This record gives sequence, structure tokens and C-alpha cells, in this order.
Amino acid sequence: MIAIGLDIGTTTISGVVMDGAQVLASRTIPNDAFLPAAKPWERIQDPRKILDRALSLVKGLRTAYPDAACLGVTGQMHGIVYLDRFGEPCSPLCTWQDGRGSLSAGGGETYASQLSRLTGHPMSTGFGLCTHYYNLKNGLVPEEAAVFCTIHDYVAMHLAGRTRPVTEPSDAASLGLFSLADMAFDQSALRAAGISAGLLPDVASDVMLGEGLLGLPVAVAIGDNQASFLGSSGGRRDCALVNLGTGGQFSAFSPTLVKAPTLETRPFPGGGFLLVGSSLCGGRAYALLEQLFRKTAELVVGQSLPPCYDALERMLEEFDMPENCPTVCTAFSGTRQDPDARASFTGLDAENLTPLHLTYGLLQGMVDELYEMYREYLSLCPPPALLVGSGNGLRKNPRLQSLVSRTFSMKLNMSRNPEEAACGAALYASRLC
Repeated sequence: MIAIGLDIGTTTISGVVMDGAQVLASRTIPNDAFLPAAKPWERIQDPRKILDRALSLVKGLRTAYPDAACLGVTGQMHGIVYLDRFGEPCSPLCTWQDGRGSLSAGGGETYASQLSRLTGHPMSTGFGLCTHYYNLKNGLVPEEAAVFCTIHDYVAMHLAGRTRPVTEPSDAASLGLFSLADMAFDQSALRAAGISAGLLPDVASDVMLGEGLLGLPVAVAIGDNQASFLGSSGGRRDCALVNLGTGGQFSAFSPTLVKAPTLETRPFPGGGFLLVGSSLCGGRAYALLEQLFRKTAELVVGQSLPPCYDALERMLEEFDMPENCPTVCTAFSGTRQDPDARASFTGLDAENLTPLHLTYGLLQGMVDELYEMYREYLSLCPPPALLVGSGNGLRKNPRLQSLVSRTFSMKLNMSRNPEEAACGAALYASRLC
């Protein structure tokens, strides 16, 4: 059966058409909905413009594939938009990048840290309920607001012909103050923070959201992290996923609720959980090394130079990894557990202070950070049957792929679907077909 998947990202909106696990068509358009920020910490978008762009994209795919039997939606998690009782936006979309949760709440606390202390839930800037908490404390919740939800909940609601959103647990948990044991918002935590549950969307218990504008069954929207896992694995759950783009991420499925110190446990659409570890720098570490080499060359030649990724790739193709590379910790941006942590190069000597040794050492450091997350997963769950790779940082670097395979002692299978999140949304919606 043919399914359409829609992914509403921060800077792009992507749509795919799938027949089973095969991608028949793929299209990506810019998400040019950013609005001017009145405050330096604001990152806001126009939800109506996003809906128009998404609807146009889906209509085009539906015209090309009239036999499409269902539609799945995913998108940028954490952010929220307020809706009135008619389901129309009465605020901009405050995206996951919005920084109001990091502002001072007094007493040496930020709004995020204050909310964490009050509720016992770790809350970060950009989480929907952290954004709402700031708005509540500063009189910024629109008077006409009847509910708030993620942007893809809003789009899916309209495509399904509804006027009030519901949210799937994978999305609900991304807002914060969510109980994994109960699969519901934590009412005691909400009360401790003085947050009324009245503006929260209902948590969905069914895949089907409805049929609406296009006469096409629409599935409830799911979180983009979980959708990417589904799309990368082709719908399989018995695998581990390594993603390296600008950041880095390790993800693996667990049928039961387990928790680990450095892994986040998230609800998985259809049941079970996804254990997720994130490296804050990830593939950006390679970009920082390229910048170092380029700036050094510019110092020598006395002029600006273009990026030197091609030169690095030629070097990696020509030379295997030396045995005496330095040990590199790639925490240039800290870690989730220790934001103040920093990167380090150890074991440098007169023989290995070379571009070749530094490059291979850094690539290995990127992989090692994710491998430690995998080891923690193995302490709680059985080994996965398959190792899958995704992300442009990994896709474009064969040597990095080899290091992942060698370090994890498993064959690395690169995802065949570049638009993993949209593919995952389509696979999830296929349950309706």
C-alpha cells in the first residue's frame, strides 16, 4: 500500500511517497516561516505559513500518486504553538531553539532550572512546557488560547479535519513533565509548578486521527527522533542506529521501560521505548578540525581559502589509520551530563602531531563517544541484530563508516532513505492502510 510521509523541520519541509519500504518519490522545500525576533532569545515561526507550505507539498504528492492510502506526519519536537477554540493559531510557533527558558527567574535560577527543581523532572530550554512556564509567569499566554501543541500536531489536526489537537506519547514526552510509567502528563508535577492541565492536548490512544481536507486517512503525528529511527531501519526495531550530522546520536529500542544515566528514555510509537544518547558536537567536531587546517593554511599563504574537505577526504582515501593516533575527546560543546566539559587531545608526541594522526584521532573520538552510549545500552538490553547508520556526516565519509563498524564490531548498514523522518512517518501511517 502507498503511504505519504511529511516531515516539518526547522528549515525544510520534506515529503515522501512510499510503497512498503520502497521510496517512490521525495521532495523537500524550504521552511521560510521564521518571523523577526522582538527579543534576541526568540526563535519563532509563522504556523499558518508552515501549514500552507505543508498542504501544498502533500497535495502535489497526492496528485502524482492518487492511489496513496494514508498520510503520516512528523516534525520538530519540543516547540509549541497556542491555538484558540476553533483550532486556529493565536501565537507564533516558539521553536525548540527558543531561548526564553534560559532567562533569569531570580534567585540565581533560570526558568528551566526553577521548573526542574519544582517538579523533579529535568527540563531544558526549548521544551514546550518550559516555554509555557515562562509565558505563564510573564503574562504572555494569549487570552484566547484553548490549547497548545507541537507544529506537526497542528498540521496533522488540520489535515485530519479536526479543530483540537491530540498528541502521541512520543510528542507529548518532548514537551516535558511526562510520566513514562503512566504514559501521561505528570499531574503532580504540573500542580507543583502551578501549571493548569487545561491547555495541554489530550494524549492519543489511537493511530487514526481522521480524514479531512484530502479525503486521506491521517495518522496522529509522531516525534521526529522516533520517526527517523523507523525510517532509517525500514521499520525494524531490532537494530541500533548511529547518526552523525552536525550533532551525533545513538538510538536503540527497548520493549520495556529501562533507564540509564547517560541515555534518555523516550516513548516509541506503537509501544516500547527508544533509548537515545546525544553527543552535542558530533559531526561538528570534524568541521572544527577542517577550520583549524584551513585557517593554518591561510596564515601561510596570506589569503582566504575555500573549505578543504576534499583535501581531507583525499588524505583519508590514500592513507589507512596509523597505529599511534592521539586519544581525542570530542566534547567541544560539553555533554548533556556536564555542560562545562571540554574536548581534549592526549597522547601527543613528536611522531603523531600531524594532520593525518589528528584527523583519524578525531574521527575515532567521535565514534568512541557514541560507542560508550552503546555499551551502556548493552548493560540493560540484549545486543541488537543490526547496526544502521544515517546522517550526512557519516554518509559522506567512508572512512568514518569503517571506524563505526570496527568499533561496534558489527557491519554498518547505511540507511537507504535520506529523508529518514518523513519515511518513518509514512511507515507509521501504513498501519492505517
